Amino acid sequence: QVQLVESGGGLVQAGGSLRLSCAASGRTLSSYTMGWFRQAPGKEREFVAGITWSGSNTAYADFVKGRFTISRDNAKSTVYLQMNSLRPEDTAVYSCAADFRQSRVVVSTPVEYDYWGQGTQVTVSS
Repeated sequence: QVQLVESGGGLVQAGGSLRLSCAASGRTLSSYTMGWFRQAPGKEREFVAGITWSGSNTAYADFVKGRFTISRDNAKSTVYLQMNSLRPEDTAVYSCAADFRQSRVVVSTPVEYDYWGQGTQVTVSS
């Protein structure tokens, strides 16, 4: 059983920054691809960023490129999402997910991920 717990969300003004964390327990995540997704009210869940097991490969949605950075610390079984230059349209619940079928490839389809956290709310005011 794997548990993923996100933290770091909150209310921030446009242009501000937040750093999200996703801590895993029950099973090490060091061998697997990890992803961050978000879901705004009335919208479908969408891929934000992903990182392979070693951290050598990352992928980003076009709408966050240059603003968000994903990283991981396998010794702490934790994945991070540094979010800079936040915009009101970034407001959503952000969730991390683990893909136990991949280690060297990042996929952007939510159905490919095996475990999910509960999410953390990010609200960006204008």
